[in-house]
Amino acid sequence: MIAILGAGSLGRLWAASLNPGRAAFIARPAEPPRAAIRYRFRPFNGPESIIEVPWLRAGDNPELILVTTKAGDTFGAIAGVIDRFPQSSPIILFQNGLGSQQTVTAHWPYRPILAASTTEGANRPEPDLLVHAGTGDTWIGPMTKSAGSYLNKAVALLSAGGLTIHPEQTIRQRLWQKLIINAGINPYTAILDCPNGDILASSLYRDTIRGLCRELSDLMRASGQGEETPEALRHRIETVARKTARNTSSMRADVLKGRTTEINFINGYLARLGKDFGIRTPVNQMLTEQVQQLSSH
Repeated sequence: MIAILGAGSLGRLWAASLNPGRAAFIARPAEPPRAAIRYRFRPFNGPESIIEVPWLRAGDNPELILVTTKAGDTFGAIAGVIDRFPQSSPIILFQNGLGSQQTVTAHWPYRPILAASTTEGANRPEPDLLVHAGTGDTWIGPMTKSAGSYLNKAVALLSAGGLTIHPEQTIRQRLWQKLIINAGINPYTAILDCPNGDILASSLYRDTIRGLCRELSDLMRASGQGEETPEALRHRIETVARKTARNTSSMRADVLKGRTTEINFINGYLARLGKDFGIRTPVNQMLTEQVQQLSSH
């Protein structure tokens, strides 16, 4: 049994990808479980089907726990349920950006905690419909010392569901690579209210992307994440924006639905990191503030 904490788009995608009876959702203390979660699943290829996922029962001991909550909810969600599970239960964090992973591992350093970076795309255009909008790859790696011995088992368990999973010993590098892409696309789509590809022609993007990539390059170097030129980072961001041109970013979707965004764990994280290193980050700060203003409205 694989337990999933977070029944949003990503959690439902993982539940749908596993064999029937292999997944269960974890109820939070403030949300007592009622009936099993039932939804329509539209795969990237193939016919639509009905997925029904039960709630984890008291006393169940899952082989793996996936945490697919939003970054800002992660610590509180885990804290509310973690005492139900043995110290040896492996936990995989599936959050965007950075910051939430470090908070979790600092609080539970002796638990086997892994992190994941995924390019799978899923959305819920209707409350009871999950769409697998784009296939991709998922990398999983250890965040705590004890997690290393669980990596191969975790990869094997999730690979059985049919999605493409890779072990990654240097998962922090993968998380940084995704952070760069998210920082260069998501806030622009939220501010401009447009799909990914449309940001490239906007004056906001053209006027600020050079400065943003300079900040990203400086922060990567200061964080020990290697040397990449601002030009190389811009090329990478724009390549992804073109490949996903018609996609709606999760940040834009959050703004449109009145939900809290993950800006504090993407550009906000980078702006805070800049303060720690004494690196000016005016573009990251500007993007963070503009998205925060959208969320407050």
